[in-house]
Amino acid sequence: MPGHIKKTSGPDPDPSPWLCVSHELKEKNKAKPYDPKKSVWVPNKADGGYLEGLMESKDGNKVSVKVNGEVKVFKEDQVCQVNPPKFDCSDDMANLTYLGDACVL
Repeated sequence: MPGHIKKTSGPDPDPSPWLCVSHELKEKNKAKPYDPKKSVWVPNKADGGYLEGLMESKDGNKVSVKVNGEVKVFKEDQVCQVNPPKFDCSDDMANLTYLGDACVL
């Protein structure tokens, strides 16, 4: 049950609205820009999650990534490939092209 829903008495509410992915969301995800060689996930130190960016250049084990209009440098092992948009909100992780922390979370 989502944290913002307070349980009253009786049975738990139906979780289906939070588990089912709408057709509109899937279409929106398919339309976002994607470059199979440059689209990457990088760690976000502010909240502990990941941000999607585009790889600008690679110099040895350092990678320059453009995130939210700003170029940042990361170690190569911190960068993960992004799955094609058709796999966003996928029901089965076995279908994913790349399986990394950012892709699974």
